[in-house]
Amino acid sequence: MKNTNTCPKCSGTSIAHFKGLSGHWGTGNMLCVGTTVLQSVPIDQYVCCDCGYVEQWIDKKHLEKVKNSKRAIAD
Repeated sequence: MKNTNTCPKCSGTSIAHFKGLSGHWGTGNMLCVGTTVLQSVPIDQYVCCDCGYVEQWIDKKHLEKVKNSKRAIAD
């Protein structure tokens, strides 16, 4: 949805975009990659307004922090 503006589930084109943010007391759309809210990365969300499907994306500039996070669970 991020790149095509089309829902992969229903082919809808009514897409709402919510920018990732870090709010007061740890609120917002973010992924905590460290031990505090200051060590988090924002998660953008794309919502199909036709069927409700949601995609979440982290900007490429934050992927190194995610990759190096000690909080990630190894599979």
